[in-house]
Amino acid sequence: MDLRYWLPRAVEVIERFGERFGPYEPHPSHRVGDADFAPVFERFAKRLDDNYPFFHPRYAGQMVKPPHPAAVVGYTTAMLFNPNNHAAEGGPATTEMERECVTALGGMLGMPAALGHLTTSGTMANLEALYVARESHPGRGVAYSTECHYTHERMCHVLGMEGYPVPVDAHGRIDPGALEPLLASGRVGTVVLTTGTTGLGAVDPVHEVLPRARRHGVRVHVDAAYGGFYALLGLSDEPEGVDVRPWRAVGACDSVVVDPHKHGLQPYGCGAVLFNDPRAGRHFAHDSPYTYFTDAELHLGEISLECSRAGAAAAGLWLTLQLLPLTRDGFGRMLAASRRAAVRFAGLLAGSEALELYQRPDLDIVTYVPAARPWSLSAVDAASERLLREGMHASEDPVFLSVLRADADAFARRHPGIVRDAGAARVMRSVLIKPEAELYLDRLHARIEQLATR
Repeated sequence: MDLRYWLPRAVEVIERFGERFGPYEPHPSHRVGDADFAPVFERFAKRLDDNYPFFHPRYAGQMVKPPHPAAVVGYTTAMLFNPNNHAAEGGPATTEMERECVTALGGMLGMPAALGHLTTSGTMANLEALYVARESHPGRGVAYSTECHYTHERMCHVLGMEGYPVPVDAHGRIDPGALEPLLASGRVGTVVLTTGTTGLGAVDPVHEVLPRARRHGVRVHVDAAYGGFYALLGLSDEPEGVDVRPWRAVGACDSVVVDPHKHGLQPYGCGAVLFNDPRAGRHFAHDSPYTYFTDAELHLGEISLECSRAGAAAAGLWLTLQLLPLTRDGFGRMLAASRRAAVRFAGLLAGSEALELYQRPDLDIVTYVPAARPWSLSAVDAASERLLREGMHASEDPVFLSVLRADADAFARRHPGIVRDAGAARVMRSVLIKPEAELYLDRLHARIEQLATR
């Protein structure tokens, strides 16, 4: 797709639509001529030079990649209409698109009858899920792993709920044995499981925790904001090295959050929350005498804590899914490429003399450290900091990585021989979220090795 052709078509769409309603005179208060706009735009464009090349595979730092051209065109075209998907009359077309997108996401996750909607972020989606958790089990708290996203602790505080951090195993996954006493205590009404932690990309054992939770009458919420699209591989007969058992259990959980603005090729912000039981919508019930005035089976604002939401987000996702369906041969091809890149990168690191693999990846986040000498936490931390800085600021052939802080206990569980002369060490972290990483991997690895040996 060539955006230079399709973005002007977005203007044609809104102009053609406007012709149906006759001419009108724009108010002079917000008119700006091209001559006045040009220098301001040039200053704006120059400001955007202060950025990182998120689109390029040499950027292997955070979980960022550019939206698909179809998402850009869909979002931009709908944005010119400026629909609000809070109520059907705020965006009739994009409301229907959002419903279809939610149905597709539910099918991907094994929840074909789920009730849900898009959100502005995974944080807002998790807030809504924990709000329903509170309303479903008043007075009971939420359990989550110590490696989960900080959203959950924060949202428990916002909602006035008790949060219970649960230890993780040696791979960064929630420890079912440590969780069991909490489930049996009656203090917990919901347990949060993460399928793709933002630090390590670890996948909690949903298949082990779910039956334990059910025995104690505890709800299960899955934070799949990062890893959710990997359900396409986890529910496949060709899993690309992905453990299928957690993914095949997700569909039986009570709620799930997934972020299309991560693996789903959408611009920020586009999250989603889905509830397996449509009756969860009763917790959002409210009345607005001036908002819902058209006949509609369901206004999305009636099942949401958020009010105004950009209908353009639904349009971008809908158009993308028409071209790249949520199947193994659609979106799954990109995920498979990222997963293959991560597995191969882990193999290269395991055979490297300059680098040490920190732990094997569950999905596409790879962690590693320079093979520092002496082999101590302080030396590893200093070498990681140097690798990050020199890679990012290199005038030629830069690479953009990120770091994860691992405390001494976590590091030693993976590398028992480390000298514990500090409380923590920074670990290198590469998110291979772009499928192009598979094609660029040899060059990326060689450059990181080169920097690590300086």
